[in-house]
Amino acid sequence: MSDYLVVALVTLTGVALVAAATGARRLLAPHDPTPAKVTTYESGVDPVGSGWEQGSVRYLVYALLYVVFAVDAVYLFPWALVIRTDLGVASLVEMAVFIGILVVALLHVWRRGLLRWW
Repeated sequence: MSDYLVVALVTLTGVALVAAATGARRLLAPHDPTPAKVTTYESGVDPVGSGWEQGSVRYLVYALLYVVFAVDAVYLFPWALVIRTDLGVASLVEMAVFIGILVVALLHVWRRGLLRWW
């Protein structure tokens, strides 16, 4: 039961620190809202027109490719560390199939031209 008490105390301390920081900001920070200060500010450009604009999907593709290969690295590193022990030929074949699928996917993405920045 003492372990739960430690977790509860750490959680309460964290909540108290956040509340103290928020209260200190409200007390110490200047507060002078004007119409110019509350307008939308986007990269130094004044907002003009409606907020709707068609965006490029290309960056989403880069993000998804990064996630795919980061997850693959998460699987490869533990396997590479455990390979020191005797995992057998079946493990080696499974990892070769896994890496082969990755290579085929990367070749497909490269062939479609999704890795070009322009």
